Amino acid sequence: MENTHRSGCPINLTLEVLGDRWSLIIIRDIMFGNRRHYRELLNHSEEGIASNILADRLKRLVENGLLSRRDDPSHRQKAIYSLTEPAIQLVPLFAQMGAWGRRHMPVSDELSIRAELLEEGGPPMWKEFMAELRTLHLDAPAAGPSVLAGLQAAYEEVVARKKAG
Repeated sequence: MENTHRSGCPINLTLEVLGDRWSLIIIRDIMFGNRRHYRELLNHSEEGIASNILADRLKRLVENGLLSRRDDPSHRQKAIYSLTEPAIQLVPLFAQMGAWGRRHMPVSDELSIRAELLEEGGPPMWKEFMAELRTLHLDAPAAGPSVLAGLQAAYEEVVARKKAG
């Protein structure tokens, strides 16, 4: 089998899987938005992903072992996408990217609150969040309070505050 990678550098190999704009956005939306179906990912994309791009990236993420795909028992033509363990282990990377973005980019309050909380919570919170994602996506037993619910509540609070004021 011929090696199709540019090099064996771990950064290069990671970028070959995650280096396009949409792959990380899709994982983000599944991870933080709990969007598990194609339509949810397409219709609730903050960045407006095109349907053909979404279909291609979902296929590539499944092929690369970052997502799993199974048929939805409630509808024959639907699939449910789940994070795999390698994708769940991206939580610290997302936390660091969010922290960097908050420091160096013109972020909005409502879309940066989760990053702020993850930065403040640090590795202990990341570990709790990864355990919760394992419960949601890998059927692991539940362990502790919901980090995802707390992140979502903080987001909704900022959105409500902006609408009121």
